Formats: sequence, C-alpha cells, structure tokens
Amino acid sequence: MNLEKVVFGFFVLLAATLNFGYVLGDIDNPRLHNVYELYAAVVVNIIATILKFGDRTQIGAVHLATSLVASIQLIVAALVWIWARHVDPGGLTGQHMSSVVSIAAGAFLANVVSIILLVVETVSYRRR
Repeated sequence: MNLEKVVFGFFVLLAATLNFGYVLGDIDNPRLHNVYELYAAVVVNIIATILKFGDRTQIGAVHLATSLVASIQLIVAALVWIWARHVDPGGLTGQHMSSVVSIAAGAFLANVVSIILLVVETVSYRRR
C-alpha cells in the first residue's frame, strides 16, 4: 500500500464531503450553513491542492486544475460571507447566503470531478 496515495485520496474525499455537508440544506437559510464547516472545507481543499503539486502526468494536471477551482471558489465564498457579516450594514441576508452556498456548490462540483478522476486513475492503474 502506498501511504502517499492513501493521504492524497483521504484529503480529496474529505474535501468533497466537507463541501457537500456545507451546501446541504436550504440555500438561503444561514442557520443551516455553519461558517466553521465552510472554513474547514477551505482549509482541506487548500491542503488537497498542495498535495497535487508535483504530479507531472496529464491526469495530475487536471487534478490540480479541479482542486484550484474548488479552492478559489471556496475562498471567494468565505470572502462573501465575511463581507456580508462584517461590512454590509444589512448583515447576512438570505440573498448573501444564497450567493455563498451557490459558489460553494460550484466548488463541490469541481470536487466531484476530482473524485471521478481519482477513481479513473485507480481503475486504470489496476489494469497495468
């Protein structure tokens, strides 16, 4: 068993599950979307992105691209949350929350693509 592949797969799957857990629920209800879960998704996605550096294969490049997309979208979602909570005089409204969750859902889609790539890579490795 390759420990590097285990750690890589762990962080890819953890990033997707944290992201999924965050976007689950009514899109405009701030009580259903925990800010700490969003921040955990950001941190784990950044770790997953760092782990993808150094892979010189074509599928590794696509892995990195999907991870960069997810990380950037989650960072933007966190920034929108911070702006709505601390800068906007109206506070965190349903409209702000809808934007945050929509952006995080896009990141979840990128994470799903990353998981599909991981499965394809694993299946093709067994055939060699």
